[in-house]
Order: sequence, then C-alpha cells, then structure tokens
Amino acid sequence: MERLLLLLFLSLPAPTRSDFLVPGIQNIQKRSLHDPSDDIEIYSVNIQSQITSRFAHNVITSRAVNRADQSREVSFDVDLPKTAFITNFTMVIDGVTYPGVIKEKEAAKKQYEKAVSRGQSAGLVRASGRKTEKFTVSVNVAPQSKITFELIYEELLKRNLGKYEMFIKVRPKKLVQSFQIDVDINEPQGISFLDAQGTFMTNDLLPLVHKSFSGEKGHVSFKPTIDQQRSCSNCSTTQLDGDFTVTYDVNRETPGNIQVVNGYFVHFFAPSKLKEVPKNIIFIIDRSISMIGLKMQQTKEALLKILDDVKEHDHFNFVIFDWGVEIWEQSLVKATPENLNRAKEYVRNLYPKGWTNINDALLSAISLLDQAHDARSVPKRSASLIIFMTDGQPSTGERNLDKIQENARNAIRGKYSLYSLGFGVGVDYPFLEKLSLENSGVARRIYEESDAALQMEGFYDEVANPTLMDIELQYPENAISDVTQNKFKHYFDGSEIVVAGRITDNDLNWLTADVTAEGEEDTLNYTHSAKVQEESEAVEQQQYIFGDFTERLWAYLTIQQLLEKRISAPANEKGNLTARALALSLKYQFVTPLTSMVVTKPEEKTGEEEAMIADKFVEGQESQAQSSYSAPRVGSSYSAPRYSPPPTSFVDSDPHFIIRVPEKEDALCFNIQETPGAVLNLISDPELGIAVNGELIGKKEPGNVAPTETYFGKIGIVITKLDVRLEVTAQGVTVLSGARNVALTWQEDVTLTEEGFNLQVNKMENALLSMGDGATFIIVLHQFRKGDPLHRDFLGFYTLDSHRFSERVHGLLGQFFHGVDYEISNIHKTADPEKPDASMRVKDSLLTVTRGWQKDYSKDLQSGSRVQCWFVHNNGQGLIDGTHTDYIVPDLFSGVSTE
Repeated sequence: MERLLLLLFLSLPAPTRSDFLVPGIQNIQKRSLHDPSDDIEIYSVNIQSQITSRFAHNVITSRAVNRADQSREVSFDVDLPKTAFITNFTMVIDGVTYPGVIKEKEAAKKQYEKAVSRGQSAGLVRASGRKTEKFTVSVNVAPQSKITFELIYEELLKRNLGKYEMFIKVRPKKLVQSFQIDVDINEPQGISFLDAQGTFMTNDLLPLVHKSFSGEKGHVSFKPTIDQQRSCSNCSTTQLDGDFTVTYDVNRETPGNIQVVNGYFVHFFAPSKLKEVPKNIIFIIDRSISMIGLKMQQTKEALLKILDDVKEHDHFNFVIFDWGVEIWEQSLVKATPENLNRAKEYVRNLYPKGWTNINDALLSAISLLDQAHDARSVPKRSASLIIFMTDGQPSTGERNLDKIQENARNAIRGKYSLYSLGFGVGVDYPFLEKLSLENSGVARRIYEESDAALQMEGFYDEVANPTLMDIELQYPENAISDVTQNKFKHYFDGSEIVVAGRITDNDLNWLTADVTAEGEEDTLNYTHSAKVQEESEAVEQQQYIFGDFTERLWAYLTIQQLLEKRISAPANEKGNLTARALALSLKYQFVTPLTSMVVTKPEEKTGEEEAMIADKFVEGQESQAQSSYSAPRVGSSYSAPRYSPPPTSFVDSDPHFIIRVPEKEDALCFNIQETPGAVLNLISDPELGIAVNGELIGKKEPGNVAPTETYFGKIGIVITKLDVRLEVTAQGVTVLSGARNVALTWQEDVTLTEEGFNLQVNKMENALLSMGDGATFIIVLHQFRKGDPLHRDFLGFYTLDSHRFSERVHGLLGQFFHGVDYEISNIHKTADPEKPDASMRVKDSLLTVTRGWQKDYSKDLQSGSRVQCWFVHNNGQGLIDGTHTDYIVPDLFSGVSTE
C-alpha cells in the first residue's frame, strides 16, 4: 500500500551563517541579529482531502502576509506521494490570480526558454524522499502584501495489510493563526473502521483530533488554536512537527464491488477469509564487498525475523552471490523448525567478500525453482517468488544490463514473480525496476538508514500471504473498452485489485464482471454486478464528493500503467505507449513524466512574464525539462540533473575535488594546485581516530609541467585505534599493523580481513577499505601505457557512507561530510555556452562559480561517468575553511589532529 504523504510549510531561506573550522583556530559562528523570516506571517494553512472510493482529491492552501517595509521571498513546499499527479497550482498575489497551465513537456520547455532569454525565469525544483517528491516555488512578495498558494493533486490510495492509509507530514515551522486538516471520506461499501493518530500528539492535543464514521461517510479533523500549537505556554515555537496518519478500511461482506458512473466503471476486488497458498521463496542475497558493515548487518537482521514468519507449509532456499554463486541447499527445503534453525545459523555467518555477479545469481535461483516444480517436490498449487537483494551493479560475470534482463525474462517465462530490493543510492534502480516489471514483480528502494531492516520486513509482510494465483477479471466484450490491467499473477491477503474501463454500450443497464482465480485447493469463481448510473443520479443517491471520480480514476490508472509498460516495452512499442499517456495527461490535466505545469507571473517593472515549471519526478531518471534550466533569474533556486553514483565525495585527476550535496541534488568542485611532493590532508577525524593524506606527483618531464598538472601518487591512511597504517601507491598496497608488514601488489585479487577493517584489492582496478560499521574508502588505480614518456600512473580517492564520521571530522574532503549550505543565483552565459557563471553565497563569502563537469571513476575505471558541478576557483578559497595551505601536512602518515 502506498501512503499519502504531505509536507506543507512556508519558509524563507535561512539567514546567512558562517562556520569557520581551521586547524588550530577555534570554531567561530556569526549570526544575524534580525531574522527576515520574522517579517513573514503565515496566518492560514488548510489541508482538505476528499476521498471517494479510495480516490483522493487534495487541496492545500496557504496564506501569508509580508509585514516588512521591503520585499521578502516566500517559499511554498509540499512533499507529495510519488504516485500522485499534480492537477493545478495557483498563486494569488494582492488579489491577482496566476494559474498554472499543464502542457506537453517540450511546449513547456519552449515557453520556459523564452522567459530565460529575457532573464525573467525561475524553476520549480524537486527532491526525493522515501515515498515522496517535493514541489517547491519561491516568489518575492512586495511590502505589506498578501499571497495565497493553492496546490491540487490526486492519487489512488492502495490497500495494504488490510487498511488504507493517508500520511500527512505536519511541519508549519511557525505558529499559524488558522491551522486546519479536514479529511472527508465516502465509501459506497461502507466504512468498517476509521482512526487518526499523530506522532507529535500530546495529552493536550489528543482531544483536538475529531474522527467519526457512519455507514458510507467518515470525517477526520484537526484544528489547534495558535495557543494550542505552542511548544510551551509562553513559547513562540510550534509543537506541530511530525506525522499525522489517517487509516481506514471498508466493509468486506462481498469480495468485490463495481461502481459505474457516467460511462466509466471501477471494479474493486479484495476477497477475504481464504486459505493461504503455500509459497516457494528463493532469497538472492548480495554478499559483495560493498555490503560490508551496516548493510549486511541489517540484511541479516531482517532475514532472521522474516524466517520467523515463514509458514511450515512453505519451501525456501538461499542464493548468495559475490564473484560467484553459493547455494545454501541443492534444492528447496520445507520450512520445518529444524530447517529454519539451520537457515538462521547460515544467515548469521554471512560475511561480505568479492564482487557482484548478478546474472549467475538470478539464473541459479530460477533453475532451483524449475527443478523443484519438475521434481514435484513443492505443491502444485503454490506461489513461487524470488526476492532479489542488492546494493550495486554487476561488476563481474555478465555486465550488460540488457542481456541480464533478457536472460532472466527468458528463464522465468512468466512462471514466477521477481521482486527486487535495492539498497542505498548506489544501486541502479531503473535496472531493478525493469527487471521486476518484466517478471510480474515490483522493485523497492531500501533507504540506508537505521530502520532499513524494518523496511525489508515490511516489504516481506506485503507478499507473505498469497491467497490466490492467476487472477483474471472479465467483462462483456461488446459493452466495454479501454480496460486497465485485468490479469494478475498473485493476490495477497489484505491488498486489493482495482480495474477500470469505459462503457461503450449506451443501452447497458447493468454491468457484470466474472472473476476466476486459482486457490489453495481449486479454481474459484466470482460474479459481481452493478447498475449503470448517470453522474447526477450517483451524486443524488450516494452523495459522492465529486461525481466524475470514476472517469478520473480510470485516466489515472491508465496513465500509470502506460508509463509502467514503457519501462519494459520494446522500442517499437514505446512511441505508441508514450503518445497515449501524453494525450490522457493533457486531457485530464495531470502533471506526469510527459507533461509540465507552467505558471506565469508578470514582472512588475518590466511587464514581461516570469515562467516557472513544475515537473514530475521519476525515480532513478533525469528530468528532461529540469536539465534545460540553464539560466534562472537572480534569487531563484536551481536544480541540477539527478545522478546516483555511490561516492559521497572524492578527489581524482588534477586533483579535482568533488563534493556531492544530496539536499540540492547537485555537487561542488574545486582544484588544489600545489607542487609535487606536497602532502595534503583529506580527512581527519579525532573521535574515530582516522586520518587520510595524499602525496602529489608530477609528470616525468618537470620542465613542461603546468601548475595544475599534478596527481596523487600515494595515499596514506592512519587508523590509530587499531594501530594500522596503509600506504597505497601505483605499485601496490602496504599494510603496517603493529610489528607486521604486509605488502600486496595490484597483480592479483586479494582480500585481507583484520579485526575492525577489511581490505580488498581488485586486480589492476581498485582497492576497497571498509572499517567495521564505518565508512568505506575506494582507491582507484589509473594507469598509462607502459613506457609513456610523459605520464605517471596515479590514484583517485573516493568515500562511501561518509555520514558515519563524527561531527568533528575535517580535512579538504572531511569538512563537507555533514553537509554544506549554499545558494546559487545570477546565473549568466559566458563565452562557453556550456559553462555558465553564477554567484554562490556560501558561509561569509560571495563567490563567482562556473558550471562544469568532472569524471567519477568509481564504477567505470576506463571511461568514468560525468558529474555536473559548480566549480569554485582559486583553490576552493571561500568554500573550504581557511586556505588550501592550511591542509599541507609534514608526511603521509601525519596523525589525527586533536585541536
């Protein structure tokens, strides 16, 4: 079940704040005496949701006034469900309405670029959360002026584990004169239960949550006064910061319900009280080195709890992969208590090693299921599932993603369902999504946070109880058309199947649907009927909140499914699917991946229009319109194209330092120009006792070396708590541990495991160093052809999981591990149209920066991948604390600063 998630607040950019942390100098913070956000009064926040038969129509309205004597910038931010479609956005400024218009993406792009050419444009940017995408817009409000924002979006609530859930993120940030949440529910099947809770609720706030239901109607409201919002009796801060959740379900006297209104029908199918079908489950588990630390710990924790829930009539097995494939048992085993205990012991002893062989793991799992069915060692009527867990991309065996997908598709041949769980940002999510959709499954991203194990368990709960297989919903052939998906591999207890279509027979009075499905013992048949109604009749008899919901729900489902089909469709079919989805998006005014919403607002002084575009976020893909935002106006926000390679920061080549900034979906970069032989401190963490330093080398002909032509020839890593030092050069890796001295070369694959850290050398490619549950470092080897007269082999240094360092971490890279705040404005063209300049406000500095590209070699050693970033000139001055010379240290093993 997808939850409906809202995050609503009005805000101003935070006042400029500078943090100085230079070795040997005390941390100094400067704060503004006046917060300009105090001039903005948010006097109304209203969230209204109208739900008719699971289809939610949501209106979010916020009103604010600028009480200052000068203009102020006001931001409107809403976190939307990823499955929702925006249908409208309107701004009302001093009584003048500026509506949004939804257009085909290319047309919106042209209008936007027209505004860009006049320098009067702003982009709406969006970021991604677990189940959300962010809608945000900022505008300047004149002194003593009022502004109203109104956003409308729609979504079908999905049933999961026996309930529908609307999840509202409450975060107004300030005390609000009028704060209100109202949810009206209309379910023709009748409401069986209704509840509402909030994580921020106190004993004083609980009585303010009003909930009631009777028959088909339900209502929830929450309206705290401004005094009730206060975090204490005389505080000016709000306690409204958390999750507000509405859950409900409908009566299940019959397994299905059809609603036909105004020429469209929606069929809901959710049988209950059925016997569970036995499951045959293959767990494919990634044991590659990138899973070391918390990922593997959480994976094992989740698997151990999942094994507690496996029923005794189920069969299961494990396929473990790294360089190769390891199969726990040679065939599926029954989930007896004895086998489950053996399985738990096996899981407890899994440890990461090696690389990532996805292709062979998938084919091995499919072969195991084939053998089990051929040998009839599993029940004939059973559901066969593959649950594939990985955090990376194939790095050994078959590496061509299209070929891996083809191999899996040809091997499964529609017999089994393949579910993919992708860990963290480094995983190739579009690959997993296509892999699963082609094989009757779904992909799910597991966010690498403290509750990752719970996320995995939650996913398993959704597919743990299949009660039907091979379900087909059939309708009169000559009476209906344009039916959404009506064949399903499995039905899981507590979920719901929804099918919609159009009525083409104008004389049809009753619509009848026949459902067939395979149950635990035999074939089951259901028949459902409904009277065909006109909209006026439906509204009068059933008092629908909005009468055309069946048509809009049909369009919503059709668009969602057409876009999903595009992911795995052959090239010759994608054009037709795209055209159909686009036509529906425009007709019903949905912001989808094929459309954009343009909001135009005349500029007061010039009379010209300001164009703002809202785009639909697509998981794992770059937004086309977003990448066209080349010159936003001064003061507007900017969003770079999305990317999701694993390193959080790295230094490579000249050396180029790259700092990723996930909050802005962007990156910053700078070069350090020093002489060969200089040793630079990259990371220093006094709490963890870790230091990383790099020594520069030049080319073979010093007389021809330009100042920027230096590279890292040596990397030194000090782990004081383990008494370990590592020296990495272009010739090999030396590990000094106490009195021990271990020398490794680049000529072969080697894994060295000591208490507290793991080192893996991958032949002629890279070395991975992982420190327990801490971060992982990757040192990439760059080689030139033997005998090159000018160039020397050199190294690149990359970090993963850098958030695990302490707050005291510093160094040229380390100081950015816990984020950096900056604002980009005044983007303007230069002599090179691909490299515009801009102004960047960071700390106490206003810098001129340039848009450019750098190479990330963490995945592709030969060609690398291009990373777009804002380049800071002059050795990063103004961005880094102090100057670059502050980071020059005496030698490669200079220890951790305790200052």
